[in-house]
Amino acid sequence: MSHTRLTVVRHGQSTWNATGRWQGHADAPLSELGEAQAARAAEAAPAVDAIWASDLERARTTGQILADATGLPLQVDPRWRERNAGEWTGLTRDEIERGWPGYLATHRRPAGFERDEEVLRRVLEAVRDLHVAYPGGQLLVVSHGGVLRALERHAGATDRAFPNLGGRVFELDGEEGEPPVVTNGERLFLLGTDEATYTSTPQQL
Repeated sequence: MSHTRLTVVRHGQSTWNATGRWQGHADAPLSELGEAQAARAAEAAPAVDAIWASDLERARTTGQILADATGLPLQVDPRWRERNAGEWTGLTRDEIERGWPGYLATHRRPAGFERDEEVLRRVLEAVRDLHVAYPGGQLLVVSHGGVLRALERHAGATDRAFPNLGGRVFELDGEEGEPPVVTNGERLFLLGTDEATYTSTPQQL
């Protein structure tokens, strides 16, 4: 049985985070603050054997900044991208409330919104592949808030919003060739507590 330590963090602030827009698969870049956050986070990032990132620009750029600071190459996997927000992509919370009254309060979602089981299908495939490729290793993945929360729920935790550059350690255990058991480790934040940013509300993806 091998044990792999996987640290997954959310990207730095994007331009759409700053304006409170739901992103999903949209490819908003990092804001200037987001780039600065990634540079500061590099000083607190754990020592790892490899760094991976979602293919979306906000995560990929954050990952590149972290990789440059460690001298490791950045590797990209689209399976780590954010949950598809469907018809809510690009909208603010107020715009969603006008178009879909009561949906947010009752946790309903629009057409095209990616369900947890769909997110986990691709993310757990990526987790398995990392566990196989780096048995006993320590890995860092730059991903997205929706992915982190889905993984937390899968591993049995009550999910909460993640700030930019916040994340969680996931412990992976399993026999060679078998899907690993994913266990929640500690939550972490690679910035100072006074530097936390979400979006205009912590619930947006």
